[in-house]
Amino acid sequence: MESPQSCNTFVVLPPLTQHGVVFGKNADRPQGEIQEVVYYPASEGSGPTKCTYIEIEPVAKTKAVILSKPNWMWGAEMGSNECGVAIGNEAVWTNDNDGDSDTGVKRLLGMDLVRLGLERGSTADEALEIITNLLEKYGQGGPCSKTDKGFTYHNSFLIADPSCAWVLETSGKHWVAEKITSGFRNITNALSITTKIDKKSEGIEDYAKSKNLWDGKGQFNFCEAFSGENNPSDLCYQAGGKLLEKYSSSNSFRETDMFKVLRDKELGICKDFNSGFPTSGSQVSTLSSTRPSIHWFTATPDPSRSVFKPFIFTKNAVISKHTICPDKDSPHTLYSLFKNAEYKGVQELLHTMETDCVEEVNQIISNVAEDLSEFDELLKDCVETEVKFYR
Repeated sequence: MESPQSCNTFVVLPPLTQHGVVFGKNADRPQGEIQEVVYYPASEGSGPTKCTYIEIEPVAKTKAVILSKPNWMWGAEMGSNECGVAIGNEAVWTNDNDGDSDTGVKRLLGMDLVRLGLERGSTADEALEIITNLLEKYGQGGPCSKTDKGFTYHNSFLIADPSCAWVLETSGKHWVAEKITSGFRNITNALSITTKIDKKSEGIEDYAKSKNLWDGKGQFNFCEAFSGENNPSDLCYQAGGKLLEKYSSSNSFRETDMFKVLRDKELGICKDFNSGFPTSGSQVSTLSSTRPSIHWFTATPDPSRSVFKPFIFTKNAVISKHTICPDKDSPHTLYSLFKNAEYKGVQELLHTMETDCVEEVNQIISNVAEDLSEFDELLKDCVETEVKFYR
């Protein structure tokens, strides 16, 4: 199979999972861009929210969030919040690119909408409503690269919580959404919603007809109208679906299976550190309503070389300074050490550490009471252990 060149977001739900809903994402970004992992505690609103390019109205309170984000922008490629919501976005290109749909105009980035959905949404349903309301009010657009001002796009999103997931696909201020309540689903850099539309922007069919994107005959097909294709045909979309089918066939899909999906290089899901658009960061989250959700981040490129490290929301959670960039032009410590590390010797040791960590955390989580303070520095400890390996 030809190696597809796209980044990917995945979700697997009961009855195919061992515990709750499993979310995963590889963020493929321009070569040289640094992805940092940052934590923001819940906070009170104070003045306008300053996104990457524009300001929007604040809310009274924001939720605690853990984000994996390009260090130069306000928004995030992916992340989770204290309520067990996880969101990732993908670039998509449509055939509607003027006026309110002109992605060259600085508005909200798709990554801004990811962060806003997490900071303001208690459930996947609520995050979907928040993102679409902001999209309709402010629109989307602006350079999505620090170095290439022409790199702009529309966005799709995968929004998950312990009970369901939503696929949201957009073009300008218009959107459609598909609800997923069982099985698995993936998105990549191609529209994938056809006629199964559970929610949509008001008047989208009339808009499509006014732009000569749909003739009004038969059932409205979003993918066909806005990308000119009858069905999703992107190679990476197909490859991702095959991997999810393979690893969920035993009905016991778990975080380690999602690690394998994100590390797959044969089908092009994982991009090498030295490629033009490497996988610059990865996230896996197990979202549960019966026990604490666990969120795993690499904070370094190429998950086949990186190690996933756990984070659990607690009242006094802290993370390591080594995944946070000191400024918009400098890498964080973990990235610098990873980049210069001797690969072969360290990888085996780190992956052994990862395996042991997964089993230990799951064992403790299965018996934990309401007091989660023992997890306050979980991610911090794991990152600083990794730093010692490299040094």
